[in-house]
Amino acid sequence: MKPNFAEMSTKELRAYVLANREDIEALEILFNRRTPDSEAIIYPSMFTEDGKPIEENNRIIAEAMSTTSR
Repeated sequence: MKPNFAEMSTKELRAYVLANREDIEALEILFNRRTPDSEAIIYPSMFTEDGKPIEENNRIIAEAMSTTSR
């Protein structure tokens, strides 16, 4: 008997999908829970094309990460 995916938290569903990678139904439900692209925050590149860090972009990303992890 399959679990009720609708009642699972996203964290629980993610763990289930990782343990049951062949369960396409669970994977589709997990994908449908993601943030739509229209609402996603796209951050600038952290490095130039030649691999040098872009300090200002790294600061922006570090700041965003510190506010979302609280």
